[in-house]
Amino acid sequence: MTQGAGQGPEMRTPTVRDFRVPAYVHDAGPYAQSAGPHPQPAAPYDSTSGDPYDPTANPYAGPPEPYVRSSPYAGQPPLGETAVPAEQPEGYTPTERDLPVINRGDTVQVPVDPEAGQLPQPDDGPGPLFVVGDVHGYLDELVSALREKGLIDVEGRWAAGTSRLWFLGDFTDRGPDGIGVIDLVMRLSAEAAAAGGYCKALMGNHELLLLGARRFGDIPVNSGAGTATFQAAWLLNGGQKTDMERLQDHHLQWMARLDAMELADEHLLMHSDTTAYLDYGDSIEAVNDTIRETLTRNDADECWDLFRKLTKRFAFRDDGGAQAVRSLLDTYGGSRIVHGHSPIPYLRGEVGSEDSENSSPPVVEEPHLYADKLAIAMDGGVTMAGKLLVQQLPLDN
Repeated sequence: MTQGAGQGPEMRTPTVRDFRVPAYVHDAGPYAQSAGPHPQPAAPYDSTSGDPYDPTANPYAGPPEPYVRSSPYAGQPPLGETAVPAEQPEGYTPTERDLPVINRGDTVQVPVDPEAGQLPQPDDGPGPLFVVGDVHGYLDELVSALREKGLIDVEGRWAAGTSRLWFLGDFTDRGPDGIGVIDLVMRLSAEAAAAGGYCKALMGNHELLLLGARRFGDIPVNSGAGTATFQAAWLLNGGQKTDMERLQDHHLQWMARLDAMELADEHLLMHSDTTAYLDYGDSIEAVNDTIRETLTRNDADECWDLFRKLTKRFAFRDDGGAQAVRSLLDTYGGSRIVHGHSPIPYLRGEVGSEDSENSSPPVVEEPHLYADKLAIAMDGGVTMAGKLLVQQLPLDN
Protein backbone atom coordinates (compact mmCIF):
# COMPACT_ATOMS: atom_id res chain seq x y z
CA MET A 1 0.00 0.00 0.00
CA THR A 2 1.02 3.60 -0.39
CA GLN A 3 0.18 6.11 2.26
CA GLY A 4 -0.25 8.87 -0.31
CA ALA A 5 -3.52 7.99 -1.91
CA GLY A 6 -4.78 11.45 -1.05
CA GLN A 7 -8.33 10.80 0.01
CA GLY A 8 -8.28 13.75 2.40
CA PRO A 9 -9.39 17.30 1.62
CA GLU A 10 -7.71 18.66 -1.47
CA MET A 11 -4.56 20.48 -0.46
CA ARG A 12 -1.75 22.19 -2.30
CA THR A 13 1.33 20.02 -2.49
CA PRO A 14 4.44 21.48 -0.83
CA THR A 15 7.00 22.92 -3.22
CA VAL A 16 10.07 21.06 -4.40
CA ARG A 17 12.37 22.65 -1.86
CA ASP A 18 10.07 21.35 0.87
CA PHE A 19 10.73 17.88 -0.52
CA ARG A 20 14.52 17.97 -0.37
CA VAL A 21 16.08 14.52 -0.27
CA PRO A 22 18.90 13.42 2.05
CA ALA A 23 22.29 13.24 0.38
CA TYR A 24 22.50 9.47 0.78
CA VAL A 25 19.81 8.94 -1.85
CA HIS A 26 22.03 10.44 -4.55
CA ASP A 27 25.20 8.84 -3.21
CA ALA A 28 24.24 5.19 -3.08
CA GLY A 29 27.09 2.85 -2.28
CA PRO A 30 27.91 -0.56 -3.70
CA TYR A 31 25.67 -3.56 -3.34
CA ALA A 32 25.52 -4.47 0.35
CA GLN A 33 25.54 -8.17 1.09
CA SER A 34 22.87 -9.36 3.46
CA ALA A 35 23.78 -9.95 7.06
CA GLY A 36 21.15 -12.66 7.18
CA PRO A 37 20.94 -16.03 5.49
CA HIS A 38 18.85 -14.94 2.55
CA PRO A 39 20.60 -15.43 -0.79
CA GLN A 40 22.17 -12.63 -2.79
CA PRO A 41 23.25 -13.03 -6.41
CA ALA A 42 26.75 -14.46 -6.59
CA ALA A 43 27.45 -12.52 -9.77
CA PRO A 44 25.00 -9.62 -10.15
CA TYR A 45 24.33 -8.22 -13.58
CA ASP A 46 27.13 -5.87 -14.61
CA SER A 47 25.85 -3.19 -16.97
CA THR A 48 29.39 -2.46 -18.13
CA SER A 49 30.53 -6.01 -18.86
CA GLY A 50 27.16 -7.42 -19.88
CA ASP A 51 27.48 -10.47 -17.66
CA PRO A 52 24.04 -11.98 -17.05
CA TYR A 53 22.46 -12.38 -13.67
CA ASP A 54 21.78 -15.99 -12.72
CA PRO A 55 18.69 -16.11 -10.46
CA THR A 56 19.42 -19.73 -9.55
CA ALA A 57 22.85 -18.99 -8.12
CA ASN A 58 23.67 -19.13 -4.43
CA PRO A 59 20.61 -20.90 -2.96
CA TYR A 60 20.00 -21.09 0.75
CA ALA A 61 22.93 -22.77 2.43
CA GLY A 62 20.81 -24.15 5.24
CA PRO A 63 17.81 -23.51 7.45
CA PRO A 64 17.39 -19.77 7.94
CA GLU A 65 18.07 -18.35 11.35
CA PRO A 66 16.08 -15.41 12.70
CA TYR A 67 17.70 -12.05 12.16
CA VAL A 68 16.80 -8.46 12.77
CA ARG A 69 17.61 -5.47 10.65
CA SER A 70 17.17 -1.94 11.79
CA SER A 71 15.05 0.33 9.65
CA PRO A 72 15.81 4.03 9.18
CA TYR A 73 12.09 4.58 9.66
CA ALA A 74 11.65 2.43 12.76
CA GLY A 75 10.22 4.37 15.64
CA GLN A 76 9.35 7.47 13.63
CA PRO A 77 5.96 8.91 14.49
CA PRO A 78 3.23 8.54 11.88
CA LEU A 79 2.20 11.54 9.85
CA GLY A 80 -1.27 12.67 8.93
CA GLU A 81 -3.23 10.49 11.32
CA THR A 82 -6.63 11.37 9.96
CA ALA A 83 -9.72 9.34 9.27
CA VAL A 84 -10.12 7.88 5.79
CA PRO A 85 -13.16 9.28 3.98
CA ALA A 86 -15.19 6.99 1.76
CA GLU A 87 -14.61 8.89 -1.47
CA GLN A 88 -11.56 10.26 -3.26
CA PRO A 89 -11.67 13.84 -4.53
CA GLU A 90 -11.00 14.50 -8.17
CA GLY A 91 -7.43 15.48 -8.98
CA TYR A 92 -5.92 14.05 -5.82
CA THR A 93 -2.17 13.60 -5.71
CA PRO A 94 -0.21 10.99 -3.74
CA THR A 95 2.10 13.42 -1.96
CA GLU A 96 0.73 13.13 1.56
CA ARG A 97 -0.04 10.19 3.79
CA ASP A 98 -3.73 9.46 3.92
CA LEU A 99 -3.87 6.29 6.01
CA PRO A 100 -3.02 6.29 9.71
CA VAL A 101 0.14 4.30 10.36
CA ILE A 102 0.35 1.65 13.06
CA ASN A 103 4.06 1.28 13.71
CA ARG A 104 5.00 -2.37 14.10
CA GLY A 105 8.49 -1.46 15.36
CA ASP A 106 11.47 -3.68 14.61
CA THR A 107 11.25 -6.68 12.32
CA VAL A 108 9.38 -9.53 13.93
CA GLN A 109 11.47 -12.70 14.18
CA VAL A 110 9.48 -15.45 12.50
CA PRO A 111 10.58 -19.07 12.97
CA VAL A 112 10.34 -21.45 10.04
CA ASP A 113 8.61 -24.73 10.87
CA PRO A 114 10.85 -27.59 9.68
CA GLU A 115 7.90 -30.02 9.90
CA ALA A 116 5.74 -28.23 7.32
CA GLY A 117 4.45 -30.82 4.85
CA GLN A 118 4.87 -31.18 1.12
CA LEU A 119 2.21 -29.65 -1.11
CA PRO A 120 0.03 -32.29 -2.82
CA GLN A 121 0.39 -32.31 -6.61
CA PRO A 122 -2.19 -33.30 -9.25
CA ASP A 123 -1.56 -36.31 -11.45
CA ASP A 124 -1.79 -34.15 -14.56
CA GLY A 125 -2.50 -30.56 -15.54
CA PRO A 126 -1.42 -27.42 -13.71
CA GLY A 127 -0.80 -27.43 -9.99
CA PRO A 128 -2.73 -25.44 -7.37
CA LEU A 129 -2.90 -21.66 -7.63
CA PHE A 130 -1.61 -19.37 -4.84
CA VAL A 131 -1.48 -15.61 -4.41
CA VAL A 132 0.67 -13.50 -2.08
CA GLY A 133 -0.32 -10.09 -0.72
CA ASP A 134 1.88 -7.03 -0.20
CA VAL A 135 5.30 -7.98 1.22
CA HIS A 136 6.87 -4.52 1.70
CA GLY A 137 10.34 -5.76 2.53
CA TYR A 138 9.39 -8.23 5.27
CA LEU A 139 11.53 -11.10 4.01
CA ASP A 140 11.45 -13.27 7.14
CA GLU A 141 7.66 -13.15 7.23
CA LEU A 142 7.52 -14.06 3.54
CA VAL A 143 9.84 -17.04 3.97
CA SER A 144 7.77 -18.27 6.91
CA ALA A 145 4.46 -17.87 5.05
CA LEU A 146 5.71 -19.65 1.93
CA ARG A 147 7.16 -22.46 4.04
CA GLU A 148 3.91 -22.84 5.97
CA LYS A 149 2.03 -23.42 2.70
CA GLY A 150 4.60 -25.93 1.47
CA LEU A 151 5.74 -23.73 -1.41
CA ILE A 152 9.40 -23.69 -0.34
CA ASP A 153 11.47 -26.14 1.68
CA VAL A 154 13.44 -25.50 4.85
CA GLU A 155 16.37 -24.26 2.76
CA GLY A 156 14.19 -21.75 0.95
CA ARG A 157 14.08 -23.57 -2.40
CA TRP A 158 10.99 -24.11 -4.52
CA ALA A 159 9.24 -27.25 -3.25
CA ALA A 160 5.81 -26.93 -4.86
CA GLY A 161 6.36 -28.77 -8.16
CA THR A 162 3.80 -27.64 -10.75
CA SER A 163 2.09 -25.18 -8.41
CA ARG A 164 1.43 -21.66 -9.63
CA LEU A 165 2.31 -18.67 -7.45
CA TRP A 166 1.41 -15.04 -8.10
CA PHE A 167 2.74 -12.07 -6.14
CA LEU A 168 0.37 -9.09 -6.26
CA GLY A 169 3.07 -6.41 -6.07
CA ASP A 170 4.63 -4.03 -3.53
CA PHE A 171 7.86 -5.85 -2.70
CA THR A 172 9.77 -2.93 -1.20
CA ASP A 173 9.48 0.09 1.13
CA ARG A 174 8.74 0.23 4.86
CA GLY A 175 10.17 -3.20 5.67
CA PRO A 176 13.89 -3.88 6.15
CA ASP A 177 14.80 -5.95 3.06
CA GLY A 178 12.89 -5.13 -0.10
CA ILE A 179 15.81 -6.06 -2.35
CA GLY A 180 16.09 -9.41 -0.56
CA VAL A 181 12.42 -10.00 -1.33
CA ILE A 182 12.94 -9.25 -5.02
CA ASP A 183 15.99 -11.53 -5.15
CA LEU A 184 13.98 -14.35 -3.58
CA VAL A 185 11.07 -13.95 -6.01
CA MET A 186 13.44 -13.87 -9.00
CA ARG A 187 15.18 -17.04 -7.85
CA LEU A 188 11.92 -18.86 -7.12
CA SER A 189 10.70 -17.91 -10.60
CA ALA A 190 13.57 -19.84 -12.15
CA GLU A 191 13.24 -22.80 -9.77
CA ALA A 192 9.47 -23.06 -10.26
CA ALA A 193 9.81 -23.01 -14.05
CA ALA A 194 12.40 -25.78 -13.88
CA ALA A 195 9.94 -27.88 -11.84
CA GLY A 196 7.05 -27.35 -14.28
CA GLY A 197 5.22 -24.69 -12.26
CA TYR A 198 5.63 -20.96 -12.15
CA CYS A 199 6.21 -18.04 -9.81
CA LYS A 200 5.19 -14.70 -11.29
CA ALA A 201 4.68 -11.15 -10.06
CA LEU A 202 2.52 -8.13 -10.82
CA MET A 203 3.39 -4.45 -10.84
CA GLY A 204 2.49 -2.63 -7.63
CA ASN A 205 2.44 1.10 -7.11
CA HIS A 206 5.56 0.82 -4.93
CA GLU A 207 7.46 -0.70 -7.86
CA LEU A 208 6.47 2.38 -9.87
CA LEU A 209 7.53 4.55 -6.94
CA LEU A 210 10.97 2.98 -6.62
CA LEU A 211 11.55 3.06 -10.37
CA GLY A 212 10.60 6.73 -10.40
CA ALA A 213 12.81 7.57 -7.44
CA ARG A 214 15.83 5.99 -9.14
CA ARG A 215 15.11 7.34 -12.63
CA PHE A 216 13.89 10.84 -11.90
CA GLY A 217 15.11 11.68 -8.39
CA ASP A 218 14.01 15.16 -7.38
CA ILE A 219 13.03 16.29 -10.88
CA PRO A 220 9.75 18.23 -10.42
CA VAL A 221 6.62 16.60 -11.77
CA ASN A 222 3.14 17.99 -12.26
CA SER A 223 1.16 16.34 -9.50
CA GLY A 224 -2.19 17.95 -10.26
CA ALA A 225 -2.14 19.89 -6.97
CA GLY A 226 1.25 21.58 -7.11
CA THR A 227 4.80 20.37 -7.57
CA ALA A 228 6.10 17.03 -6.34
CA THR A 229 9.01 14.65 -6.90
CA PHE A 230 9.35 10.89 -6.98
CA GLN A 231 12.14 11.02 -4.39
CA ALA A 232 9.94 12.88 -1.96
CA ALA A 233 7.01 10.51 -2.42
CA TRP A 234 9.32 7.50 -2.04
CA LEU A 235 10.76 8.80 1.23
CA LEU A 236 7.34 9.78 2.53
CA ASN A 237 6.03 6.29 1.84
CA GLY A 238 8.74 4.31 3.59
CA GLY A 239 11.60 4.27 1.08
CA GLN A 240 14.58 2.52 2.65
CA LYS A 241 18.17 3.70 2.30
CA THR A 242 19.45 0.11 2.19
CA ASP A 243 17.10 -0.77 -0.69
CA MET A 244 18.29 2.19 -2.75
CA GLU A 245 21.92 1.33 -2.05
CA ARG A 246 21.48 -2.27 -3.15
CA LEU A 247 19.24 -1.61 -6.16
CA GLN A 248 20.94 -2.81 -9.35
CA ASP A 249 20.24 -2.88 -13.07
CA HIS A 250 18.71 -6.36 -13.05
CA HIS A 251 16.28 -5.34 -10.30
CA LEU A 252 15.20 -2.26 -12.28
CA GLN A 253 14.79 -4.26 -15.49
CA TRP A 254 12.75 -6.90 -13.70
CA MET A 255 10.40 -4.36 -12.12
CA ALA A 256 9.90 -2.41 -15.35
CA ARG A 257 8.80 -5.56 -17.21
CA LEU A 258 6.16 -6.70 -14.72
CA ASP A 259 2.58 -7.03 -15.93
CA ALA A 260 -0.13 -4.97 -14.27
CA MET A 261 -2.89 -7.59 -14.37
CA GLU A 262 -3.47 -11.22 -15.28
CA LEU A 263 -6.29 -13.76 -15.42
CA ALA A 264 -5.76 -17.09 -13.67
CA ASP A 265 -8.52 -19.66 -13.13
CA GLU A 266 -11.23 -17.01 -13.53
CA HIS A 267 -9.51 -14.76 -11.00
CA LEU A 268 -8.61 -11.28 -12.26
CA LEU A 269 -5.34 -10.55 -10.46
CA MET A 270 -4.30 -6.92 -9.95
CA HIS A 271 -2.49 -4.89 -7.35
CA SER A 272 -4.71 -1.89 -6.68
CA ASP A 273 -8.38 -1.78 -5.79
CA THR A 274 -9.12 0.89 -8.38
CA THR A 275 -10.90 1.20 -11.72
CA ALA A 276 -8.01 3.28 -13.09
CA TYR A 277 -6.79 0.26 -15.06
CA LEU A 278 -9.63 1.03 -17.47
CA ASP A 279 -7.70 4.14 -18.54
CA TYR A 280 -4.98 1.96 -20.06
CA GLY A 281 -6.87 -0.44 -22.31
CA ASP A 282 -9.93 -2.61 -22.84
CA SER A 283 -8.07 -5.92 -22.57
CA ILE A 284 -5.48 -7.36 -20.21
CA GLU A 285 -2.90 -7.42 -22.98
CA ALA A 286 -3.60 -3.78 -23.87
CA VAL A 287 -3.27 -2.64 -20.26
CA ASN A 288 0.02 -4.46 -19.78
CA ASP A 289 1.42 -3.18 -23.09
CA THR A 290 0.34 0.41 -22.44
CA ILE A 291 1.87 0.51 -18.97
CA ARG A 292 5.09 -1.09 -20.17
CA GLU A 293 5.32 1.41 -23.04
CA THR A 294 4.70 4.27 -20.61
CA LEU A 295 7.69 3.20 -18.55
CA THR A 296 9.80 2.75 -21.68
CA ARG A 297 9.20 6.36 -22.77
CA ASN A 298 10.79 7.48 -19.53
CA ASP A 299 8.77 10.68 -19.24
CA ALA A 300 8.65 11.85 -15.62
CA ASP A 301 5.19 13.44 -15.78
CA GLU A 302 3.70 10.46 -17.62
CA CYS A 303 5.22 7.99 -15.13
CA TRP A 304 3.95 10.11 -12.23
CA ASP A 305 0.43 10.07 -13.66
CA LEU A 306 0.63 6.27 -13.89
CA PHE A 307 1.85 6.03 -10.30
CA ARG A 308 -0.86 8.46 -9.17
CA LYS A 309 -3.64 6.44 -10.78
CA LEU A 310 -2.46 3.08 -9.47
CA THR A 311 -2.21 4.57 -5.97
CA LYS A 312 -5.98 5.10 -5.86
CA ARG A 313 -7.84 2.78 -3.52
CA PHE A 314 -11.21 1.73 -2.05
CA ALA A 315 -13.07 1.67 -5.38
CA PHE A 316 -14.70 -1.64 -4.40
CA ARG A 317 -15.68 -0.57 -0.88
CA ASP A 318 -18.93 1.03 0.22
CA ASP A 319 -21.88 1.86 -2.05
CA GLY A 320 -21.19 1.16 -5.70
CA GLY A 321 -18.22 -1.09 -4.91
CA ALA A 322 -19.72 -4.22 -6.40
CA GLN A 323 -20.64 -2.34 -9.57
CA ALA A 324 -17.06 -1.08 -9.86
CA VAL A 325 -15.81 -4.66 -9.63
CA ARG A 326 -18.30 -5.75 -12.29
CA SER A 327 -17.09 -3.02 -14.65
CA LEU A 328 -13.60 -4.50 -14.50
CA LEU A 329 -14.75 -8.12 -14.76
CA ASP A 330 -16.98 -7.28 -17.73
CA THR A 331 -14.02 -5.65 -19.50
CA TYR A 332 -11.16 -8.00 -18.65
CA GLY A 333 -12.88 -11.28 -17.81
CA GLY A 334 -12.98 -13.44 -14.72
CA SER A 335 -15.50 -14.05 -11.99
CA ARG A 336 -13.63 -12.42 -9.09
CA ILE A 337 -10.98 -9.77 -8.57
CA VAL A 338 -8.03 -10.55 -6.29
CA HIS A 339 -6.04 -7.51 -5.19
CA GLY A 340 -3.61 -6.14 -2.64
CA HIS A 341 -2.77 -2.49 -1.93
CA SER A 342 -5.42 -1.51 0.63
CA PRO A 343 -4.92 -3.17 4.04
CA ILE A 344 -7.83 -5.32 5.10
CA PRO A 345 -8.37 -3.47 8.43
CA TYR A 346 -9.19 -0.31 6.46
CA LEU A 347 -11.51 -2.13 4.11
CA ARG A 348 -13.35 -3.64 7.10
CA GLY A 349 -13.55 -0.26 8.82
CA GLU A 350 -11.56 -1.44 11.84
CA VAL A 351 -9.08 1.44 11.66
CA GLY A 352 -9.26 4.92 10.24
CA SER A 353 -12.47 5.84 12.05
CA GLU A 354 -13.25 7.73 15.24
CA ASP A 355 -14.38 4.53 16.93
CA SER A 356 -11.02 2.86 16.37
CA GLU A 357 -8.57 5.56 17.42
CA ASN A 358 -7.79 4.02 20.79
CA SER A 359 -8.22 0.37 19.89
CA SER A 360 -5.48 -2.24 19.56
CA PRO A 361 -4.18 -3.11 16.09
CA PRO A 362 -6.70 -5.43 14.42
CA VAL A 363 -5.78 -9.04 13.78
CA VAL A 364 -5.95 -10.32 10.20
CA GLU A 365 -5.85 -14.08 9.72
CA GLU A 366 -7.30 -14.53 6.24
CA PRO A 367 -8.21 -12.69 3.03
CA HIS A 368 -11.23 -10.40 3.01
CA LEU A 369 -14.11 -11.35 0.70
CA TYR A 370 -16.37 -8.37 -0.02
CA ALA A 371 -18.25 -6.38 -2.71
CA ASP A 372 -21.00 -8.99 -3.08
CA LYS A 373 -18.29 -11.67 -2.86
CA LEU A 374 -16.79 -10.40 -6.11
CA ALA A 375 -13.52 -9.12 -4.63
CA ILE A 376 -10.81 -10.70 -2.48
CA ALA A 377 -8.41 -8.41 -0.61
CA MET A 378 -4.98 -9.88 0.14
CA ASP A 379 -3.10 -7.12 1.98
CA GLY A 380 -3.10 -8.37 5.56
CA GLY A 381 -1.22 -5.29 6.76
CA VAL A 382 2.22 -6.76 7.46
CA THR A 383 3.54 -3.20 7.85
CA MET A 384 1.10 -2.51 10.69
CA ALA A 385 1.47 -5.61 12.85
CA GLY A 386 -0.78 -7.61 10.56
CA LYS A 387 -0.14 -10.82 8.65
CA LEU A 388 1.55 -11.50 5.34
CA LEU A 389 -1.08 -13.53 3.52
CA VAL A 390 -0.42 -16.44 1.17
CA GLN A 391 -3.69 -17.97 -0.04
CA GLN A 392 -4.63 -20.89 -2.27
CA LEU A 393 -7.41 -20.16 -4.74
CA PRO A 394 -10.30 -20.58 -5.18
CA LEU A 395 -11.31 -19.13 -1.84
CA ASP A 396 -14.14 -20.93 -0.08
CA ASN A 397 -17.22 -18.82 0.41
